[in-house]
Amino acid sequence: MSSPARPRMTGIGRVLVIVYAIMALAATGRSFVQIVQDYDEAPLAYTLSALAAVVYIVATLALVFAGSRTWYRVAWIAIVFELVGVLVIGTLTFVLPDLFAHATVWSWFGMGYLFVPLVLPFFGIWWLRTHRPADQVVEASAPAVAS
Repeated sequence: MSSPARPRMTGIGRVLVIVYAIMALAATGRSFVQIVQDYDEAPLAYTLSALAAVVYIVATLALVFAGSRTWYRVAWIAIVFELVGVLVIGTLTFVLPDLFAHATVWSWFGMGYLFVPLVLPFFGIWWLRTHRPADQVVEASAPAVAS
């Protein structure tokens, strides 16, 4: 008999989902305003802001449903993508500042968001590593072998 699965959305897991949801709302709002008002000024930066918003939305949903193996994998993909994105875009804003004259969510490693975009994926990866979905135990009713 297997032990009951521990609840996933308690404590730090719940806080992590809330922070991801806030980032999803913030990035979505920011990218929407940027694209509607000034898309012609910086299409690359504003498209990257919209991409960040999608990543945060997917990561939020995936963390909520990470009890299933499929959503657990989606959470890994979204969070690793987020980490790579913030590291690459953050680095490019220092190396090629003219390319990113207009800020994105991940510019300067998320400085405009108090570096939350830089720190958040590390917490997400830690949480995913420590909260793997429980293996589903399949008890086969095989006949006992007599010796």
